[in-house]
Amino acid sequence: MDLARIAREKGGADDGCPISRAFFAREVGNLPSVSAKISLSGTLLVAIALTTGCRLDMHVQPRQNPLSRSDFFADQRSARPPVDGTVARGDLREDTYFYTGKIGNNPGDGMPFPVTREVLDRGRERYNIFCAPCHSRLGDGNGFIPSRGFARKPPSFHIARLQQAPVGYFYDVISNGFGIMPDYALQIPPQDRWNIVAYIRALQLSQNATLHDVPSGQKVPSEPPEFSEPGSGATLPVLAPESKSDAEKEEK
Repeated sequence: MDLARIAREKGGADDGCPISRAFFAREVGNLPSVSAKISLSGTLLVAIALTTGCRLDMHVQPRQNPLSRSDFFADQRSARPPVDGTVARGDLREDTYFYTGKIGNNPGDGMPFPVTREVLDRGRERYNIFCAPCHSRLGDGNGFIPSRGFARKPPSFHIARLQQAPVGYFYDVISNGFGIMPDYALQIPPQDRWNIVAYIRALQLSQNATLHDVPSGQKVPSEPPEFSEPGSGATLPVLAPESKSDAEKEEK
């Protein structure tokens, strides 16, 4: 081979240096011949042709578009329902009474957790948001929506039938609806449904209590609250901070 010609083609020069000659000799020796290149190209083409079938099956597999029709299943639905008994993570619901308000097929009459001041405060907040528009803040059924021509006025919580109704009944109505009242299962989680039920019981007691239900030492009627700001139609009144305890007031 003409090393000088190869050197010129590669941009080098035949300067007579033995190192350059050895370098170009090594490079030229590593270059495959034309016949070797043709043989290698043919081998690659044959290999690609042989593996084309596998790649087609693996990369372009039969599939169904979401909610498309399928002839494979008897119901012709490509989207399959969950297997019977499947439970979503975090949705086991072992406490049946907490999630249904029922014992068997009958509504229960006990709260699934202790009723605290926090429970009642939360229940009042949720009740005023979701229930008061129809049932009113007193629970007498004279809410804003019925006053504007609602087809059917909701019953008062203070009638004898609902005073005697078990707490599980109210929970079931909130969860599944009743009559023209829609269910609120999506808007109100189970914990808040029970909080609302506890507050409904407090409303019933507040409107139907007797002197025997009044704690000892509490005045009847109660003293009116004092406000630091009376509020307007757009803002609520602000209670004045208590400067003295009830015991100090009674002593005076």
